[in-house]
Amino acid sequence: MKKARGAFALLGAASAATSAFSTLKSARGKNDKLALVNAVASILVAITGAALAVRGMREGGDR
Repeated sequence: MKKARGAFALLGAASAATSAFSTLKSARGKNDKLALVNAVASILVAITGAALAVRGMREGGDR
């Protein structure tokens, strides 16, 4: 069960990263600096979420 939770967290992080990269592409096209900062921050959040999911899966999900 804990592995499945980690897998869903990893899928969620991948989905968030996909959305963030789409926003990044749009912001670059419109030359919108605020949207660009938001997209970069969203990418960092997705990377952190994926790292936490992987760590949880490796350690058995106790954290």
